[in-house]
Amino acid sequence: MKKYAYPSVLAIAGFDGSGGAGIQADIKTISALGCYATSVLTALPVQNTQGVRKIYPIPVEAISDQIEAVMDDIMPAAIKIGMVHTPELVGSITITLRKYEAVPIVFDPVMVATSGHRLIEKDTIDALVEQLLPIATVITPNMDEASLLANMKVKTLEEMRTARERIKELGSKSILMKGGHQKTPKITSLFFDPANQCHAFEVPKIITNNTHGSGCTLSSAIAAFLAQGKTLLEAVDFGQHYVHHAIDSGKNVRTGKGNGPLNHFFNPLRMIKNEME
Repeated sequence: MKKYAYPSVLAIAGFDGSGGAGIQADIKTISALGCYATSVLTALPVQNTQGVRKIYPIPVEAISDQIEAVMDDIMPAAIKIGMVHTPELVGSITITLRKYEAVPIVFDPVMVATSGHRLIEKDTIDALVEQLLPIATVITPNMDEASLLANMKVKTLEEMRTARERIKELGSKSILMKGGHQKTPKITSLFFDPANQCHAFEVPKIITNNTHGSGCTLSSAIAAFLAQGKTLLEAVDFGQHYVHHAIDSGKNVRTGKGNGPLNHFFNPLRMIKNEME
């Protein structure tokens, strides 16, 4: 009898009890794209669609133990990293993942929530820059996060390009600079590949408050497409199309009193089966 394995994606991220962002959004996205989701919890934020109220920590040793337990049993084809909120946690994750350098990493540098709340302090940003950026295959900051990384204002396409040059000097291999905060009728995201070629992606702006977890969703979608064997450029392209349709499909849904979630399951795929040798 033939045996099969699902393409697996490991999500390393924080919790969201309201179900729209964090590790919940990651699991929904990975599952909707036909992959098998495993997860490592990095923090317990108390939040809902209206914002983050408090963040409870998880012991650093517990995070590294979780990663190794998953990697020893269900080796992922791609890894997504989301919320990492202390320098100690950054160091532990980096040291652990360096043992598995063949696995591509999509790093969403979660620094500012959709609601506008800043989630981490400067010493953590410094640790992210020094340790996680260099091991990531691609990073996916929004304009506010790019501003923090590049230490400059990022509001226009030209400023996005300038910020990319500064972030590249910090050690990033490739970067998808998300344009979702633009106020124009069409939003443009810029992907700078490992050869520093710029690829622009433009979509009509969807008027809705239901964008809670859009960054988490995009990074986990890119990881899912990488796990399926897509090239990095294809994964970035397909991931953005998935998020655009997920926002569009959930734009008129009322979930919570604040920024509602995306519709992750607007067109779910069956679990992908890869035949085992």
